Amino acid sequence: MCGIVGYTGPREAYPIILKGLKRLEYRGYDSSGVALLHDGKLDVYKKKGKVAELEESLTGKNLHANIGIGHTRWATHGEPSDRNSHPHTSASGRLSIIHNGIIENYAPLKKELISKGYSFTSDTDTEVLLNFIEDIQINNDCSLEEAVRIALKRITGAYCILLLDEQDPETIIAARKGSPLVIGIGKGEHFLASDASPIIEYTKEVVYVNDYELAIVRPNELILKNLGNEKITPFITKLDMEMAAIEKGGYDHFMLKEIYEQPSTIQDCLRGRLNIESGTITMAGIDDHIEQIKNADRIMIVACGTSWHAGLVAEYIIEELCRIPVEVEYASEFRYRNPIVNKGDVIIAISQSGETADTLVALEKAKENGAFIFGVVNAVGSSIARISHAGAYTHAGHEIGVASTKAFTGQLAVLMMMALRIAIQKGTITKERYQQLLVELADVPEKVDAILKNAAHIKSIALKYKDARDFLFLGRGYNFPIALEGALKLKEISYIHAEGYPAAEMKHGPIALVDENLPVVFIATKDSYHEKIVSNMQEIKARKGKIISIITEGDEISPTLSDDVIFIPPADELIAPIISVIPLQLLSYFTGIAKGVDVDKPRNLAKSVTVE
Repeated sequence: MCGIVGYTGPREAYPIILKGLKRLEYRGYDSSGVALLHDGKLDVYKKKGKVAELEESLTGKNLHANIGIGHTRWATHGEPSDRNSHPHTSASGRLSIIHNGIIENYAPLKKELISKGYSFTSDTDTEVLLNFIEDIQINNDCSLEEAVRIALKRITGAYCILLLDEQDPETIIAARKGSPLVIGIGKGEHFLASDASPIIEYTKEVVYVNDYELAIVRPNELILKNLGNEKITPFITKLDMEMAAIEKGGYDHFMLKEIYEQPSTIQDCLRGRLNIESGTITMAGIDDHIEQIKNADRIMIVACGTSWHAGLVAEYIIEELCRIPVEVEYASEFRYRNPIVNKGDVIIAISQSGETADTLVALEKAKENGAFIFGVVNAVGSSIARISHAGAYTHAGHEIGVASTKAFTGQLAVLMMMALRIAIQKGTITKERYQQLLVELADVPEKVDAILKNAAHIKSIALKYKDARDFLFLGRGYNFPIALEGALKLKEISYIHAEGYPAAEMKHGPIALVDENLPVVFIATKDSYHEKIVSNMQEIKARKGKIISIITEGDEISPTLSDDVIFIPPADELIAPIISVIPLQLLSYFTGIAKGVDVDKPRNLAKSVTVE
């Protein structure tokens, strides 16, 4: 969850690290800090709050150094505070560390170190790990590299760590397990970060470090080893990310920019895959394994948060088109409940970052049981992409806003193409229906663009209901998961309590909440459920609830029951979720702005959940 960045080379390290921290702040913004090594002296500066507060506190300081590490934190162990901020310094003052992850067995290690006379200045597991490393180095009279290797064999949990040593003024020691680390390769310099965004300004050549690997990084040298001290040849990858992807481009917030990028990002997702003229879908990850996938007895979808909602939509679509049973699992529950996974089962893992800790562990478990793993991820080179047998990238581009928007619609587009490709191969869809859905899918970018042109109207609705205490989101069929997603977005971005339900379930409890103060959002597009959901509107109207309806252009019935209406272009009910979610993204954005929330960095949230 935290952001880490490091530099060693001929340039001034601090400006590079500071800029990197600002770009990584979407990963955590409880506190931040830097450690700079110059003239044989280690200087550590850290501050509760956002990176801008750290920057302000360092005005006038001597920040000259050619090597350093920096950190922006999402608190796990210990409340956000100056003393719990990273970097941490060892008892001797010689070593400094930054850490992303959780050390699960920190308590017995801490007890062991206290018995040896160590004291601690923070509440963090990270300080325990650092002093544990230093204790090993002292007692074994070994190099820092060897001490790190020994320590990592004894700890349990997830980590990405960067260490500086006062006595080694050019070297950063780094290691990872379960938390991402990428190393940028320059001319006589190296850059380290938790993702590529701080690196692309300086180099397009990177190495993605794998689990249980340790990196010794100097200006002119990169050595990769495993924990058995065996050297590994670094695999250099070319980044395809551009600087524009990590800048706001004139928008007030990354979230708004990413909402407005969706016509082009969905088009990027479809490009090269969907061909209307030939009536084909080409997806190498599916095509190369089509027999195994189409003949699966069961598909299990594993995901968290917004990606889980995409999985629910996929369940409806795959069962309808492919006639294969689908189960959708929360990754955090899947990994702990001893699920039945058989050889030949297909597991679809959905993740924007490709680094979600719970999903990764769930995949490892399923893979051990012989399941076929198919990854649907946005981040190229991510851990889930590497652990999967096959997969498909969403091509949504770098998503910085903490609340996922364009990645979600990219996931829906990929999953729809997957279902169509499997169905036509399996013969569970007619050619006419297949061709119709291809055309509908190809039209999605244009329809999304049409909705975005109506943003001012959606903003006026957000302003009208911004002071509501609660919201209810209701949908049926393919739009039920969109109701869940709409409720999640509003919670994330405005801090208003919201719940999503199948519209028919409203009578089984939530209707007790309905009064003249409760806004109820209906996702009520024209589909096979439309008459039923109109009946649900009647039930809310009879109890004086405020109805906001997302409806298809030309619907003449729903407006008569609604207090506020948002029209969207007509679409087949299987395609509609990609379109009907757009007004809900805008509604949550404008509500959050009206309430003064930092929508790119909402409280307590981080973009990439790399801890369990």
